[in-house]
Amino acid sequence: MRTERYAISPAARTVAEKEGRMVATEKDFLKVLEAIREIAPTLRGNGRRAEEENWIPRTNIELLESTGLFGAAVPERFGGLDLPAEQQAALLTETARACGSTGWVSVVWVTTAWMATLYPDTAQEEVFADGKVRISGGFTPSGTLVPTEGGYVLNGSWRFNTGVLGAHWNVCTALVEHEDGQVEEVFPLVPTGELTTADDWDVFGAAGTGSVTSTAKDVFVPAHRVVDAAVYESATADRWNAHLTGRNYSLFSYILAVTTSVFIGLAKAALDEFAARLPGKGITYTNWSEQKEHPHIQFQVAMAANKIASCEGLQRALLETVQRRADDGEQMTLEEKATVRGQLAFVAQTTKEAVAMLLTLSPASSITRGMALQRIHRDITALSLHGLLAPIGSLEAQGRVLLGLEPGTDYL
Repeated sequence: MRTERYAISPAARTVAEKEGRMVATEKDFLKVLEAIREIAPTLRGNGRRAEEENWIPRTNIELLESTGLFGAAVPERFGGLDLPAEQQAALLTETARACGSTGWVSVVWVTTAWMATLYPDTAQEEVFADGKVRISGGFTPSGTLVPTEGGYVLNGSWRFNTGVLGAHWNVCTALVEHEDGQVEEVFPLVPTGELTTADDWDVFGAAGTGSVTSTAKDVFVPAHRVVDAAVYESATADRWNAHLTGRNYSLFSYILAVTTSVFIGLAKAALDEFAARLPGKGITYTNWSEQKEHPHIQFQVAMAANKIASCEGLQRALLETVQRRADDGEQMTLEEKATVRGQLAFVAQTTKEAVAMLLTLSPASSITRGMALQRIHRDITALSLHGLLAPIGSLEAQGRVLLGLEPGTDYL
């Protein structure tokens, strides 16, 4: 009997490889998701300690490290999971559901690790040497770069630098003046060991994020660890992944869409906490022995749950748009970018409202430091004040574009 052998076309092989990779990615994602859920009680239990110490406990970092979370956005080439944005967001939602401060720090570390994939190959090889990496940084250009042989000299200070206390590397946004007098915004990437940090994080909410001020003094940065504004569109050169589809996201839209995870996670945590403490609770100074039997309570809980669910729907739509453009190798439109920023602000405000509703329904004992709900409320309130999330700027930008105007901001 003769066995027929058929050649597999390159196109068919590519499809098979992609399908195989998708299955493997899904398995990796589910494994990390389950691991985060297993450690969630410990993260949740460390919430008060994180607040008191103004930084998340080392235990939280080590546990999350063991789950593989910090490799979520790291390319497979360097031993990372290379997960798509939607799966990254799902993992970070569960992290924030356990501890808001830990979730916020993790979002910074994961998304900035992805940003490092936009640097030249030499820089990527340095940064991703161990496969998993924690990178902090921000976009306020409060540093200066002065050209020197082989690179630049960096000086400056950066406030609200979330995660720098536990990061390996930091993106220090700075300005450089060229010989022709032109001033350019650039993004030097430096080891955190070359920075100093201040003990100046004293806040009413999100205290565990440890978002202290970091400072660079005469730090040498080699040229291969500096990228320019091309980073906003993932258009940087001299890198192996410059023309790959699937992970070259629009910088701000990717980061902002993934950041919705923290607010949804915190709101879910508030609903979890409220529901867990409800059985057996009456309404003080009334004849209601079971609070859950009161129609007003039922109505408000349903409203809070629906606010959270609506935000999850918006998050899915935002992440789908960001991912689709990356998959197709296309840049996002101005309207799409403005929508991401505006709807993130809407998510922040709406989830904050849901948490406030649940806190208002709670007994007076909820104001004690030992109760998680009051901390969740303060965390989500504080984080919603972030400049890129505040509605006065973000919804304005979206509204302006919807009305055919310029967005009024470059941060899209």
